[in-house]
Amino acid sequence: MSRRTTPGRIAVYVVLGLALIPVLFPVYYAFAGAVMGPGDLATYPPALVPGELHWQNFGDVFEAVPLGRFYVNSAVQAGVITFAQVVTSILAAYAFAFLRMPAKAATFALFLATLMVPWESIIIPNYLAISDWGLTRGGLTYLGLVLPFLASAFGTFLLRQAFLQFPGELRDAAVIDGCGHWRLLWQVVVPLSKPSIAAVGVYVFLSAWNQYFWPLILVRDPEYQTLQIGISQLNDAEAAQPGLILAGVALSLLPTLAVVLFGQRYIVRGLTAGALR
Repeated sequence: MSRRTTPGRIAVYVVLGLALIPVLFPVYYAFAGAVMGPGDLATYPPALVPGELHWQNFGDVFEAVPLGRFYVNSAVQAGVITFAQVVTSILAAYAFAFLRMPAKAATFALFLATLMVPWESIIIPNYLAISDWGLTRGGLTYLGLVLPFLASAFGTFLLRQAFLQFPGELRDAAVIDGCGHWRLLWQVVVPLSKPSIAAVGVYVFLSAWNQYFWPLILVRDPEYQTLQIGISQLNDAEAAQPGLILAGVALSLLPTLAVVLFGQRYIVRGLTAGALR
């Protein structure tokens, strides 16, 4: 028996396959239910396969709520947060990895300590500050949505660990050639750390895209509501048509599925980049 078909390896694949079922089933049913007609969705036990494809749900969901506008709002929010966190994480990680500064280890430890602060404990102070600054109305709502999330201790930690793997000889050669810190960062360190940077970008995008509680309490104008809140409105407005709700859920899943499918190799490589020194 070849090494690739050993009983132990087969058992591992079987266990992983069984564990994958409860993870993928909600995703499958969101897309399957999105193309089911009212008859399939009303049956008991629930139908798992559409009797006939009912594509009209995807068109009707845009008429039930302004889903296109919600998509734009979520895209702006997630895009700005992702870009800002990647840039600030790169700059902070470079400073902690390469620059000399007093009490750098203590400062980095204090920086990491912010990861232990639950978001729920600071959401009210953040909301009061954003509200006092008038960032809950009109176009300024976009700024209120992203302002508390422009930097991340997790991204800084991950990139610092990756930057510490940077060959010292290559850095010394760049310095001898006249590279300053800015040029060394953007022309040498960043291009060689793309997997880790991509992993941070994927993680931040998924977190920002799926935000629910912060937009729920912050946004007052329906025009600036995000996609996750917009889908919840389908449950109130179209409770008798679960096909519309599932169509909205399926549409909201498309960006996250695309990011995970195309970015999974970067996630794995990025998260393991700093594992060995």
